[in-house]
Amino acid sequence: MATSSDSSSALPTGALHPIARTRLTGVKGRPDMVSVGVIIWLASELMFFAALFAAYFTVRSVTNAATDGELWRQGTSMLNVPFAVVNTAILVASSVTCQLGVFAAEKGDVKKLRMWYIITFIMGSVFIGGQVWEYAELWHEGLTLQSDVYGSLFYLATGFHGLHVTGGLIAFLFVLGRTYLARRFTHEQAVSAVAISYYWHFVDVVWIILWATIYIIK
Repeated sequence: MATSSDSSSALPTGALHPIARTRLTGVKGRPDMVSVGVIIWLASELMFFAALFAAYFTVRSVTNAATDGELWRQGTSMLNVPFAVVNTAILVASSVTCQLGVFAAEKGDVKKLRMWYIITFIMGSVFIGGQVWEYAELWHEGLTLQSDVYGSLFYLATGFHGLHVTGGLIAFLFVLGRTYLARRFTHEQAVSAVAISYYWHFVDVVWIILWATIYIIK
């Protein structure tokens, strides 16, 4: 005999307990609270980076007025702009692969989701590796946190962004792990995949602005 729970739950092959229908398909016409929460949290993160940019431009203005721009010219002359362009291109390209993973998640294609998110993870890891290499080179040339105010601001701004990228990489591992451990790809997993894409696109856009500020607008 059918019961009222039959229409609100499902039992995938090998599952021990029924899964609520809303976990499989979501609720039509209702925004997912996870996505909404991520967007609100990213708004607060935007304020954090806005404060960093404000500090950078304020200190640069005051320092240039006091040193006739010499300190900033000396610091920016150490930057490897061509390398930063390549590293930035890798991170921007990872946003494309991330979005392709989102399209796969929306279609319920877990295999393509894994493929695109693994590629995104690799590209993000390459970006972080490049940033570490750049830090080592600049440190060897004498640009450190303690060297001067330019060095402090450079490592503070790029370092905090690097921490955010690392956090995104950890989130990708979490999402990928869920797809391998779960017996069925559910709406909840798709929402998680979409939510992490919001974060990843955010850190990419922030980096483009940060890169232009530090490496181009010297």
